[in-house]
Amino acid sequence: MTSAAPRTPPVAGLLLAAGAGRRFGGPKALAELDGQPLVLRALATLTAAGCTPVRVVLGAAADEVSALLPDPTQAIRAEGWETGMGASLKAGLAALAQETGPVAALVHLVDLPWVGADILARVAADATPETVARAAYDGIPGHPVLLGRHWWPEIAETAQGDRGARDWLSGRPDLKLIECADLGSGRDVDHRTDLPT
Repeated sequence: MTSAAPRTPPVAGLLLAAGAGRRFGGPKALAELDGQPLVLRALATLTAAGCTPVRVVLGAAADEVSALLPDPTQAIRAEGWETGMGASLKAGLAALAQETGPVAALVHLVDLPWVGADILARVAADATPETVARAAYDGIPGHPVLLGRHWWPEIAETAQGDRGARDWLSGRPDLKLIECADLGSGRDVDHRTDLPT
């Protein structure tokens, strides 16, 4: 995987990896594809897309997942992660708000091992503090989602439960859908059978 040059202005990478994976049968962050834990695969993808800094939001099996990270300072532990993605997003945006550089956050999910760095880089390409964008696959909205820094406090206030930023994004006239079906399917890992053995 070749690394893109860090973009100017920088876009932070925010990897949500806190879930317990109840339907999956355990935390997806620890599941492996081609001998590599999904959390490391997603982290490498964000890095290759030129995101800086990159932070990983942890919850279930936080100690175990944190031990896999090449840099322990990348880990953010989400209080109330059990309540859903909203708590993870809130914790991640709060941590990124302490960083002075990034104009936007590219939010990626740990269970999207087939969403490559080319997709992430395309979505992040025109980032500004006001940008609101997300990948689409044949017109259907998916991940990653790009959130301009200007909106972080507002998003954090509304993020709750399993919906993350979904309600906040819903019906926004400024939301750009960036078609990525030519680069991948955006398919997620829901059950263990979704991963080749």
